[in-house]
Amino acid sequence: MRKTSYVVTFFAVLLILVINILSARLPDWLIARYDVLNAKITIRYGLMERCERSVIELPSPNKGHLEYKEHECRPFPLRVQDGCEDENRVFCAAWGSAQYFTELGIGFAAMALVALLIGVSTHSRRRRVWRAVAGLVLLHTAFQVVTFGLVTDLYRKNRFPAFEHAKPGAGYVLNAVSWVVGLFVGLGVIVTGMAADRGHKWAAGNRAYQPIRG
Repeated sequence: MRKTSYVVTFFAVLLILVINILSARLPDWLIARYDVLNAKITIRYGLMERCERSVIELPSPNKGHLEYKEHECRPFPLRVQDGCEDENRVFCAAWGSAQYFTELGIGFAAMALVALLIGVSTHSRRRRVWRAVAGLVLLHTAFQVVTFGLVTDLYRKNRFPAFEHAKPGAGYVLNAVSWVVGLFVGLGVIVTGMAADRGHKWAAGNRAYQPIRG
């Protein structure tokens, strides 16, 4: 493959990695909003954290209103508070698996970046390393798809009581973007690499490998 192709792939994988890290850290995969009397409560659920924001409006003597705000985050899910030892045991196990799989995906994306940096050092390595890069990118994609599938199943089937009023947020959308882009990048590397092995100049450049014919 051309060095240019590897440079483009490097930045594409770097983008995927950044999106994955943001997605995993954001506490807003699912967002639930409630109106209780004079209070507006917003609860955001991330893969690792739950954040609750409360806004309470009270009438004031001068015909206006007083507003109190409270914001609190904690790890999610927790054994006692979220019923992980009782009725929500299956949910907590699945949610924890989603955390684990997304971290694995991040690891494979990072390994793909390392492979790209090592692979572009010589022409002989560039001819071979595309297979490793494509495999690592597709493994990253597979683990992000599993994470997306687990969270989607838990959300749609209301496996956690609070999810009945929840809607997808930025973290959920970013995860979907990462594995869709990762799939196209992985397939693009495979197509370009195979074309380079066959001697196509658009993929291999001016130093394309030409098999010796006897």
